[in-house]
Amino acid sequence: MSEELVGYFGFGSLVNKHTLRTSYVDIFQASLNGYSRHWQARSKKFENHVSLLSIHPDEACCIKGMVVLDLLENLPMVDEREAGYSRHKLNPEQLEVSTGIDLPDDLYVYIANEVEGATDDGALLQSYLDAVMQGFRNEYGNEGVSHFVYTTKGFQRQIHLDRDAPLYPRDVKLSKEEAKLFDLELKRAGVFGV
Repeated sequence: MSEELVGYFGFGSLVNKHTLRTSYVDIFQASLNGYSRHWQARSKKFENHVSLLSIHPDEACCIKGMVVLDLLENLPMVDEREAGYSRHKLNPEQLEVSTGIDLPDDLYVYIANEVEGATDDGALLQSYLDAVMQGFRNEYGNEGVSHFVYTTKGFQRQIHLDRDAPLYPRDVKLSKEEAKLFDLELKRAGVFGV
């Protein structure tokens, strides 16, 4: 595989093709072994005191997502998009992909930075969740949405209802069916205020 290609595993908004902002080469389904997702609060002075998705080691878990194959020259733009996260090298053996897919040598995942002074009560941003959940539904069906919720810790927090006036810069449009499904899943997960 060309040295000019890199891959990065998306476990949140990067799962949704409509949020990607580079001229990526390919995107395909993948699973990352040994990790689960969690909501991580940011400092109160940062972005309306919202929480963001991250991952942490969990040997008992395997999370679904997408691998984006991109040009090496686009990586600085992805780093900029993923502000608040650091890029970490992945071992190809941690990833499960379909037979016949060749992965580049350079594989990454973005993990949220720990923020000094952060509290654990940061709200969820509905417009961000809509983008994430739509991505999982598009790629994995309704079961993918359930998988995302089941393998993500920390949903028991308030939600900021900004669907009609999105704060997330890469917001997506939902069908009525999508909105109903996503809200139902969040209620089941224990989100306050849906």
